[in-house]
Amino acid sequence: MNRIERALVIEDVASAAAWLSGLLRDVFACDIYVAASVQEGRKKLSMYRPDLVLVDLGLPDGSGVELLRYAAQNFPDCLRVVTTIYADDEHLFAALRAGVQGYLLKDEPDTKVRRALKSIADGEPPLSSLVAQRMLAAFGPTVSHSESAADEGVLSPREREVLTLIAKGMRMPEVAEMLGITRNTTAGYIKSVYRKLGVSTRAEAALKAADLGLV
Repeated sequence: MNRIERALVIEDVASAAAWLSGLLRDVFACDIYVAASVQEGRKKLSMYRPDLVLVDLGLPDGSGVELLRYAAQNFPDCLRVVTTIYADDEHLFAALRAGVQGYLLKDEPDTKVRRALKSIADGEPPLSSLVAQRMLAAFGPTVSHSESAADEGVLSPREREVLTLIAKGMRMPEVAEMLGITRNTTAGYIKSVYRKLGVSTRAEAALKAADLGLV
């Protein structure tokens, strides 16, 4: 379980920064810091060492991808989540390569964004359903059957079931209910799947599920 005590919002639009700060305060009751540029974001990352950082990709003095890469290299324990209006492949995969652990779209309803943020407390990095669909569409058709079969062999039947449900956007409690097992057992399966596939985020797991032909 992730405990969020300090969060940093890196967003240059004041109204969006206020909206995200309000959601974080409601969900985590944590200390909130705000930066409006890449330079200010770097400074406040070093100053406050937050547990969670929300990063907009389009900032006045550069790309949020720079900040994601900087945070991944210098503050690996900080959970890195993109908050953006961009759902295209170029922005999405640039963020993934930079080490992002979640990707949320700012044009989604409050309820969806709040629910995604709450999932952090359960150790589930947030991922918008539209983003997951784009990832699966981008990677699904390129996988050979032989490669998929070889990789899939490392997972047990139950682990494949868990991975399939995660890739479809289900949260851990929903997976547990669907399979009729406890949350702790589900968490154990997720941890095992991540370890066997060499991934550390829900986004990466979704890609692997597509590679394996499970979704």
